[in-house]
Order: sequence, then structure tokens, then C-alpha cells
Amino acid sequence: MFIGLTGGIASGKSTVSKMIMEMGIPVIDADQVAREVVEPGTKALQAICQHFGSSVINEDGTLARKKLGSIIFEDRKERQVLNEIVHPAVRNRMDELKQYYLEQGETTIVYDIPLLFESNLFYLVDKVILVYVDSKTQLQRLLERDSAGMEDAKQRIASQIPLIDKRERADFVIDNSFTMEETKKQLQRIFDQLLTQK
Repeated sequence: MFIGLTGGIASGKSTVSKMIMEMGIPVIDADQVAREVVEPGTKALQAICQHFGSSVINEDGTLARKKLGSIIFEDRKERQVLNEIVHPAVRNRMDELKQYYLEQGETTIVYDIPLLFESNLFYLVDKVILVYVDSKTQLQRLLERDSAGMEDAKQRIASQIPLIDKRERADFVIDNSFTMEETKKQLQRIFDQLLTQK
């Protein structure tokens, strides 16, 4: 069974992802894979350098994320080009990891995909777990976590589909507004239910 884990910025999805790994269930982390596929020496990084120029590469050969970010933030076409380079590489790597876990005899694999709803990646998974907090808690946690200004925090939250809307389409919802212990209990209940369905 393939399970999608998603949330919103500052919802606590990474914490839940760690809890799932502690349960011994393999997690394929889309953000981590996205970083891996643009490491020095990768085809994706070469393609980025060819299109955007060497100014987006640091002296140590790594990707200058902020520099690239400022280019694509301003220009939708350039953002599209970057996505066309990175997304297939991410998908291929995620497929490789999936195959690896299946060969190891794993029967349950979790895909940790922050933008599962935004990128409409439901076809990858059988069930979706959403890590939810209300909008007030989300804003407060983001301000505390990144010490970003109010405007910046609000913009970043607004760039994603509101968590309240995601609730409608998720199969399971973990309300992460309470203690870690409570979150863990909710997670355990969901997996007890999921694994009996198999």
C-alpha cells in the first residue's frame, strides 16, 4: 500500500514523518529527493547550468538556490523550465526508491510530499494522510520557526492550498494542534486501521 503524507507549511508534517520512520515504515521524502537530484555531478544540475548560466552555481559546485529562486520567482516561463528539468528527475528517483523498498519485501511505503494537492499527485498513492492545524496556529508556528516577518509568513501560507480545503480530500486527518503524544496516538490509530484494510 502506498500512502501519501502531506500538510502545509509549519503544520508539523516533518515531525509526523519521523514518527512513521520510527514505526519502521519506509518514507520516501520528496523534498530530500529534490535536493539529491540537483547535487554536483547530476544530469539535472548540468541542465540547470546550461539553461540558467553558471551564475546559479556556487564556487563549490552546488546549486545557488537563492540566486535561482530570485530568477524563477519573477518569471513564470523560467519556473516552468526549471520544473521540466527537476520534476522528471524527482519522479525517476522516487520510483527507484519505491522499487528498492518493494524488493526488500516492504508492503507499506509512505510518500512524504508537501505539495501533493498542489501538484495533483494522487495517482501515486492509495490513501492520503493530512497533517492539519488551524490557520491561526499555522501562522504562529511559522513566525516562531522561521522568525520571518508577518507579511512574508502570510505570503508563504497563501502560496499553498489552505489546509481547511485539503481536509475535504484527505482520507485521514491528523490534528496536530495538541501534544506530540496526542499526534502519535492519532497516527497509530490511522495505521492500525490502514493495515487491517490491506
